[in-house]
Amino acid sequence: MSDMKTQDWQALSELTRGRPIVVERVRLIAQSVAIEGAFELPRLAQLAAEDQVFVAAFVRSHGSIKEMEQVFGVSYPTIKARLNRIAASLEFVEIAPDPAPDPAPDPGRAQVLKRLARGEITADQAVAELEGR
Repeated sequence: MSDMKTQDWQALSELTRGRPIVVERVRLIAQSVAIEGAFELPRLAQLAAEDQVFVAAFVRSHGSIKEMEQVFGVSYPTIKARLNRIAASLEFVEIAPDPAPDPAPDPGRAQVLKRLARGEITADQAVAELEGR
């Protein structure tokens, strides 16, 4: 990010003081396209500028707290406390895989269960048929 854009972002962060903001216009420079609407900033972009710098340093250090101690000149507990504070302010989005579809019922199994429901066979007979005896 250029120095001017960084200063603008820091000024915006100070102006909003962590209060929610909505972006109402987005412009794609290369395509000369502007989109208007109500766009909420991602949670990382809503962090204070110094917390954004901290997160970027953490990622660049591949999560090494030892390296973070050296970069920021503070102790392990200080780094952990700041990480915990920032993490608490970020929503964790859990992406669960789609559940596997139920396997197609075995037509023979369905028939056995229907016969059992109609009282044509006993539970023991149904179990025996389902187990292939």
